[in-house]
Amino acid sequence: MIIALTNDDGIQAPGLRAMYKALLDAGHEVHVVAPVTEQSAVGHAVTISLPLRVKEFHENGFRGRGVYGTPTDCVKLGLSCLLDKKPDVVVSGINAGANVGPDILYSGTVSAATEAAHMGYPALAVSYDSFRPADLSGQAAHAAGLLAALDWNALPARCVVNLNYPAQPMPEVKGVRACPQTRAVWKDWYDHRTDPRGGSYWWLNGVIPPETVAPGTDRALLTEGWITLTPLRFDFTDHAAMDVLARVQGDGVSDQANAHTGGQTDGEI
Repeated sequence: MIIALTNDDGIQAPGLRAMYKALLDAGHEVHVVAPVTEQSAVGHAVTISLPLRVKEFHENGFRGRGVYGTPTDCVKLGLSCLLDKKPDVVVSGINAGANVGPDILYSGTVSAATEAAHMGYPALAVSYDSFRPADLSGQAAHAAGLLAALDWNALPARCVVNLNYPAQPMPEVKGVRACPQTRAVWKDWYDHRTDPRGGSYWWLNGVIPPETVAPGTDRALLTEGWITLTPLRFDFTDHAAMDVLARVQGDGVSDQANAHTGGQTDGEI
């Protein structure tokens, strides 16, 4: 297969390099378009007021294009301008840090895969449940095998496959579980600190409280040592709330306006 590879940790990140090698070893043709600098938690940001510049990376058997922009920039520019061949699949990762539950809203890794899916490409986001990964060759090799085993044609259009690995050696992993994302959210706080010159600054911290995580969801299974596989779709419509909002559509708007003005119309005293 022809694979387009990107990430949000930057083109020199260990996770991307491991994924690149594993895909090549599996016999795939790999084309890298990834951010030059780390872009973690930028979400689906797109650069619209600055030019995008590209830098070629040729080092230690690695070849790729680095973009001075966001992960979404990389996918949009790569698929529309930089790649001579249309990829069969777009892979984003391996990310340092899990992308489960509410993380998918912030994640540049998932956003890159989402942009590819919206452009009509099969898309896989890959993450590892530690911010300090060491050797990810085992996870990358497994992901490359899973990529080939998935029935991409059977998945719905614009589906993003979200793959997360637990923070433990591959021989200790329990297996793969298809699961929904958790609906639990982060409990955030900011640490207030003082810099060497006496100025204040704040550093974001937080946890997803374990007691709020439902069993069988991605965060719960990942903590238990499972590889999680979650299909994502980005239809943000809250269909359960449609009936509530429908009460103010059409004549309901004018009725409510009349109620607030006492039924007066323009020109009335």
